[in-house]
Amino acid sequence: MRLCLWPGFHRRLFCLCIVLIRGFFRPPVTLVSLKLEVYAQKETCSEELNVERLVSKSLQKVVLSSSIGQSVKPNSTNSTKLELIWGSSMYHIDDLPFSCNSLPDVYTQFRKSVESKSKVRSCIKIPTSLGPAPSIKDWGCIPEITVLGLEKAKVSKGLAFVGGESAAVSRVCEYFWTKNLLRTYKETRNGMLGPDYSTKFSPWLASGSLSPRFIYEEVKRFERERESNDSTYWVLFELIWRDYFRFLSIKQGNSIFHAGGPRKVEANWSQNPTLFDAWRNGQTGYPLIDANMKELLTTGFMSNRGRQIVCSFLVRDMNIDWRMGAEWFETCLLDYDPCSNYGNWTYGAGVGNDPREDRYFSIPKQAQNYDPEGEFVAYWLPQLRVLPKEKRHFPGLLYIKPVVALKFGNTKTTNNKTMGSGTRTTADENRWKGRKGNRTQ
Repeated sequence: MRLCLWPGFHRRLFCLCIVLIRGFFRPPVTLVSLKLEVYAQKETCSEELNVERLVSKSLQKVVLSSSIGQSVKPNSTNSTKLELIWGSSMYHIDDLPFSCNSLPDVYTQFRKSVESKSKVRSCIKIPTSLGPAPSIKDWGCIPEITVLGLEKAKVSKGLAFVGGESAAVSRVCEYFWTKNLLRTYKETRNGMLGPDYSTKFSPWLASGSLSPRFIYEEVKRFERERESNDSTYWVLFELIWRDYFRFLSIKQGNSIFHAGGPRKVEANWSQNPTLFDAWRNGQTGYPLIDANMKELLTTGFMSNRGRQIVCSFLVRDMNIDWRMGAEWFETCLLDYDPCSNYGNWTYGAGVGNDPREDRYFSIPKQAQNYDPEGEFVAYWLPQLRVLPKEKRHFPGLLYIKPVVALKFGNTKTTNNKTMGSGTRTTADENRWKGRKGNRTQ
């Protein structure tokens, strides 16, 4: 008997597996099979690796029974095993031109090496038949969202994400072939409002519903049948970034969760709870920040441009510990995975593999370039809709008082007083350690 857990699962699914094995079945469990195999995808970060060990240990307690009904004591030949398979990345780990421990510290070097020396493996063909489903009388049911005390968000200018492989493949087909949007991806990818400014494949990639190798094959088919340009390449460029963070998590280990990051940067981060709450709740007094944070809280998604802007504001203008921002993203994002999330946050905070340490995003400049008419902020902050377009980003007394002054690019409406001290205390650091355990220092 084989049990396959879909590719791309992370610790939430593993924890469910542990609950089933430890709690619901209460091992030792008797299964009518001489051998049970559980297949899952190999993870790279410490918490996920620990869950793998727990699942493997729990599976060893499963008692198998023979076809004549006699219990068989688990041993090296018939025990239930967890088989871990590498997946999730576009380039397979075995096909890299170097070991993960020798991974280049700069993305460009990594990209050029894999592009010239590695090949993307072909997708495995879907089996024509998987055989009959197990004979289970009551599969149970998935609870409605209202049972969980939640309400379905009403969002008219966004993509309604639906889980599963069918929805994922449908989105690829729609974006590439039906709407022909791949040809202009590079020009539109920095948008913030609407369903089609970017591919929005990331939630399906993170959950394992969509293979990056399938996207690669579809891009190459698009280039053969329709057009090859900078936009078609840029989708692959972003997937290579995703690969890089995944492989980098193997090389750098828990340092990607430390305050100083892989480069062990010493910084006097604040963990001021008042300022942090203003940021995560979208009440900073800066509409561009607040609109992005409200979108995240409502939908579980935020544009790539928005993520860079709110990260810069948190760590540069507020001087808040970047790990608090990374943890909030971990809590909210539909497309969360530890490698990309913490990799991007170390990069944005200047403690990761970035030649430019002080990566600052000026709010006035970002607003002018990516939301010049204030359409995005007005959508998420309805009180701004009555204002002239040129005043929506800096409405002065007609909006919340800014909680901090901008490091650069202050406007006349920016207040120079902050809501609290920017100094990290011992109590602050102890609170953080209690929340994240030994992954942090």
